[in-house]
Amino acid sequence: MALMILIVIIAVAGGFILLMSGSGKKRPRSWLQFYTKGKDSGFHIREIEVLYDLIIESDIEDPSSIFRSQSQLDICIRALVKNLSMKGGDNDQEGQDLLAKLYDYRKKIEMEKPQMKNGIFNSRQISDGQNLRVLIKGIGVFKSEVIRNTQQNLTISRPIANKEPGTFSWKGQQISVYFWREDDAGYVFDTNVTDEVMTKSIPALKISHTDSLFRTQKRKSARIKVSKAAYLYPVGNEKYANIIEVNPGLKCILEDLSDSGCAIAVGGKGVQDLRIKIQFVLNNHPIVMTGTVRSVAYKEETNRSLLRVEADPMPIETRNHILGEVFGMLPEDEEDLPFRILNEEAEAMANTEPQGQMSFSENLESAFLMDK
Repeated sequence: MALMILIVIIAVAGGFILLMSGSGKKRPRSWLQFYTKGKDSGFHIREIEVLYDLIIESDIEDPSSIFRSQSQLDICIRALVKNLSMKGGDNDQEGQDLLAKLYDYRKKIEMEKPQMKNGIFNSRQISDGQNLRVLIKGIGVFKSEVIRNTQQNLTISRPIANKEPGTFSWKGQQISVYFWREDDAGYVFDTNVTDEVMTKSIPALKISHTDSLFRTQKRKSARIKVSKAAYLYPVGNEKYANIIEVNPGLKCILEDLSDSGCAIAVGGKGVQDLRIKIQFVLNNHPIVMTGTVRSVAYKEETNRSLLRVEADPMPIETRNHILGEVFGMLPEDEEDLPFRILNEEAEAMANTEPQGQMSFSENLESAFLMDK
């Protein structure tokens, strides 16, 4: 046992001496604090060495500051992204692994910000315009939104569903209300309907307030709002799920993006639980995100749907490119010509009324997207 302890001590001491020497480089006293912080933050010896070289390259005065300061960490990440880009870093597995760990550390900082951690505690804090899902046990789930929130009660639009019940009165009903609060979490609460009214010529319900909001799953990924053109393809054969398509697909608009999924706007009524892949470009790098449509928000007046897609696990290089976009680490390069044209078409599509009332399936068929 004593021999094993001695071996470990010698190994640690030898590694530390090697690090202090830095392959012939003289390390300042701040190196010891930096090394300790790096180990505590989950980085390996070789990774800490590379990080220190990046810090010297970036003229960061306090090396340990990258472990507590978002702005200093961003400088270090940008330096690594630039270095990888200059030497075709998609094939540099060691560099991509380090970049992934830095992005995970950066995401941890982002998710621990007060606005991401602090929730709400009662229904009086719900914002006007908040989308809701209303559940009545034994009848179904309905869509609604908050019209007005006062100290006395919540006024919500009369809930609607794909299949409306027959003769039905909302007044006096006990309901469960679920909603997802932007950049926060999901919430659910039980309440009752006190009255059916007309508000701004809209059929509406008044529901009682509650001080008992149950906070469900918190957001696990940082995301960014975008307005980027993309192509959508159905996944008919999982064998081809992650293959880059050479032919155009259904035009859509990428509206937000994270390493765990995205939201896209499409023409027609979307289909929940559909397996799809979305193809777009980030900094001249083609991205394929494959996943499953988890929710559909359809607007009948525009005949368009917002699809929220949960992504499958993706290659580390793809995830790094996406997180580079989310955290603003990618340079502002021009995109490939086909996608520049597609962006112009997508912008025009977003600002014009739809031509006809094609369904989502008809849109897919019209784009010649037959399953492989």
